[in-house]
Amino acid sequence: MKIAEGVATLELTMSFSGTPSVIHPTLVWDETNVLLFDTGTPGQSKPIREEIERLGIDIARLDKVVLTHQDIDHLGSMPKLREELPQTLEVFAHAEDKPSIEGEKPILKMSMLRQSPRFDTLPESFRTIVEHVLASPPVSKVDTLLADGEKLPYCGGITTIHTPGHTPGHLSFYLHASKVLIAGDALMAADGKLIGPNESATPDMPLALASLRKLLPYDIETVVCYHGGVVTGAAADIRSRLEELAG
Repeated sequence: MKIAEGVATLELTMSFSGTPSVIHPTLVWDETNVLLFDTGTPGQSKPIREEIERLGIDIARLDKVVLTHQDIDHLGSMPKLREELPQTLEVFAHAEDKPSIEGEKPILKMSMLRQSPRFDTLPESFRTIVEHVLASPPVSKVDTLLADGEKLPYCGGITTIHTPGHTPGHLSFYLHASKVLIAGDALMAADGKLIGPNESATPDMPLALASLRKLLPYDIETVVCYHGGVVTGAAADIRSRLEELAG
């Protein structure tokens, strides 16, 4: 769904725990660059390519993939995309999540879930997925590390905002030209309203909420939540909601 000039969300369906849900990677482009923010779950490279082509963009133009964080539903199809697309594809992430993305450490949430006392109570199909991901995780080389406050010179300027809590290296991104915030999992949306991060999937909830204060200086008119989709409204309304959520 196109939400601004050179900005669109891709709508992919995932069903890890048996209940289907829609996730929203974001595509950002201009005449020079095409950037994909997050890559869905393993096995979704084909629908990603189809969604990009549906927007009228040649998939061969995709030259950068930005991972907001290491979770399996964000990292999942990165290795396959890298295999299918030109070797010039550049992958960006934060240093704190790089070891899990590159396979030096296990994916944090999957490892925590496997060690949790409730693991044996989960549906067998879901337990099988967790075991498979830990045994054979999707691994991708990170080419470029991103730091808090870094401004990327693409598509009118994109500022990197380190928003840890959901994972240690979680990143959000502000698109200056369109006043769009790509929130990753720092925020969720329900019924068109911003809500906080998913508490059950956020190891450090106080830090995640504190991270929302880092978004307040930005003139945000649209928020893309990976889970929940697009939230629009006057910048003042979004700021007020962020202040409310951050506490």
